[in-house]
Amino acid sequence: MKRREFITLLGGAAAAWPLTARAQPDRMRHLAAMMGGRNADTDIEGRAWFVAFRQGLQELGWLDGRNFRADYRWPAGEPARMRVIAKEFVELKPDVLFAASTPAVLALLAETRTIPIVFASLSDPVGTGVVASYARPGGNATGFTGFEYSLAGKWLEMLKDVAPAAQRVAAIFNPETAPFAHHYLKFLQATAPAFGMTASAVSVGSVAEMEAAVEAHARAPGGALVALPDGFAVINRAPLIALAARLRLPAIYPFRNHAVEGGLLSYGPATADLYRRSASYVDRVLRGEKPADLPVQAPVKYELVINLKAAKALGLTVPDTLLATADEVIE
Repeated sequence: MKRREFITLLGGAAAAWPLTARAQPDRMRHLAAMMGGRNADTDIEGRAWFVAFRQGLQELGWLDGRNFRADYRWPAGEPARMRVIAKEFVELKPDVLFAASTPAVLALLAETRTIPIVFASLSDPVGTGVVASYARPGGNATGFTGFEYSLAGKWLEMLKDVAPAAQRVAAIFNPETAPFAHHYLKFLQATAPAFGMTASAVSVGSVAEMEAAVEAHARAPGGALVALPDGFAVINRAPLIALAARLRLPAIYPFRNHAVEGGLLSYGPATADLYRRSASYVDRVLRGEKPADLPVQAPVKYELVINLKAAKALGLTVPDTLLATADEVIE
């Protein structure tokens, strides 16, 4: 976090919280968190999210083992495991729960409507019933949105810039981990004709189904892929990236680690920043504020990552105009 942003954050917090709320807690607080990514040891990007979240808490005065304790789990986009963890967490009766994804939040809400929940990166908190509205969440959950559906248009625009021959775009998602997918599909299908494309859905529940569906899509010329922002695309990014490369399909992904690990393009919100900002809501809840009174906030930072090595392997040339806007270029 830049010094100016940090000072602004502290200044806003000081104005919002009464002096009594800023005092150190009189007892050990407890956080139970379902993080995103696989885990903090083997998933580089997942570790970056975890580090950003913990640093955010530390900057606000929360030191694990001193004035609060934390239980962390990495359910890795597995809804069944999330439901098991949710039961376990609620039985612990923590002061606040944290969840990175829509399925994780829904699993927690199925177990409790009283323990406060902070979320980091949801696509449709209103449509999925997590909150009543962005301005007034109304229940026991609030936090930060990760993606806006209008990003679907940017994904198509960037794909067309890099792969002008692309005509048929398949949007890959798992309906269990992306209950919001139909909103993205609506935007994709409405926007695609402007780029001389058509858009279709590829709904899959396993890597085997993904491979079969993408192979079928690749049999006709002009194919391309869009990976929707759900846990399935995160935990299965290696086979997905390899599949796109093998079938020579240009693809755009929602998270930075897709491009870093060999994907052609990634564009989406800076997820680590969302985790860092989420720590501020955990802090406010631990100091006595209610989720119902904390508005859901949108991303403020986005990042474009371009993998030139992947582009070269596909025989594609990335325009200089797009390169100039990239936050990171991998050569």
